[in-house]
Amino acid sequence: MSTTPSDILLERMMALHPKVIDLVLDRVWRLLAALDHPETRLAPVIHVAGTNGKGSTVAMIRAGLEAAGARVQAYTSPHLARFHERVRMADGPIAEAALAVVLDECERANGGAPITYFEITTCAALLAFAREAADYCLLEVGLGGRLDATNVIAAPRLTVIAPVSIDHQQYLGETLPEIAAEKAGILKRGVPCVVGPQDEAAMEVIEARAARLGAPLIAHGQHWHVWEERGRLIFQDERGLLDLPMPRLIGAHQVMNAGAALAALRTLGQDEAACEAAVTRAEWPARLQRLRHGPLVEAAGRAELWLDGGHNPAAGIALAEAVTRLSPRPLHLVCGMLNTKDVAGFLKPLAAVAGSLTAVSIPGETATLPAGATRAAAEAAGIRAETAADVADAVARIAAAAPDARILICGSLYLAGRVLRENG
Repeated sequence: MSTTPSDILLERMMALHPKVIDLVLDRVWRLLAALDHPETRLAPVIHVAGTNGKGSTVAMIRAGLEAAGARVQAYTSPHLARFHERVRMADGPIAEAALAVVLDECERANGGAPITYFEITTCAALLAFAREAADYCLLEVGLGGRLDATNVIAAPRLTVIAPVSIDHQQYLGETLPEIAAEKAGILKRGVPCVVGPQDEAAMEVIEARAARLGAPLIAHGQHWHVWEERGRLIFQDERGLLDLPMPRLIGAHQVMNAGAALAALRTLGQDEAACEAAVTRAEWPARLQRLRHGPLVEAAGRAELWLDGGHNPAAGIALAEAVTRLSPRPLHLVCGMLNTKDVAGFLKPLAAVAGSLTAVSIPGETATLPAGATRAAAEAAGIRAETAADVADAVARIAAAAPDARILICGSLYLAGRVLRENG
């Protein structure tokens, strides 16, 4: 892929701060002030935090709102194939020319001062959104919530907290209540918050902060319920019951994510048609995504090829459950992870469903876990494992040994992005 003006600007932005992650909001507020506060000129904002399911929930809310005729912007991270995916304007991913303009403006306004890549690119997204007419602006938290660069909206229309679990302990805290407190940092005085399924310890923290701020909660298990019944998704809240098709996104965890999206849509006053579109039209790449075209698919031959970016213990549990919903086939994993993740916790639930694991390092990622370490973790979890030079090598080997297998590439969104780029 040829280098674009935005590629050059993004590369320069990587060098503006010595730390990749540094959770404070001072630098963001400084740059937003220099840009004349675009965050005050956005369409009504729906702000979404959580450990797992944020992106899927955003995708479903967006699908429902768009089906109702709304113009919807969405900011998500990380991207998979191209940065432009992060900044979705009302008519699709931001155009290269428009992205280059806002990145250049942010770089000049920042004046070379220290700022992280995520912070300056978030400001660029907010600047782009402020210049376009829209009905809603969906903002997905990057990390945590309280000190995340997206947490600069004084009065969102709605906040959403997807399930909270242990992840990013080095930044958010070692315990579930500590992490939940960071996620609950997106709550705003008087602004309603839809809360997905939570462990009791996390829910207590969220409820306490909501009470201090007078933020009404619309909580799973209290104000709304969702379940699967006879191949249908059933949602119930104080407005009544919805009987809908199962979500297009696969897995019991997606039923719960759909529930949060439906609760959000109902809070926004949307009708049943919008709710049905939310579950049937949502697309979210690298969440148990079947790959059907490209050189990797050709290398797989008769074997099915699937891709998932989940990378923590909760994602491992969800993924292990989700693959049991597919037609029976021997499952073989191709796995690459970052060294900051709980590889043992991710692989433990998958040991019950996987026949083997082929470990790879993630190309171009300095924080990749070496393939040998992933193989050792898989063997410790009880999975027969080996290493391969790269994903293409792993897929070819598995397909040769098990032509009718289901091959699942998993372990990291960074690996998933690499696969999507290389597979076209």
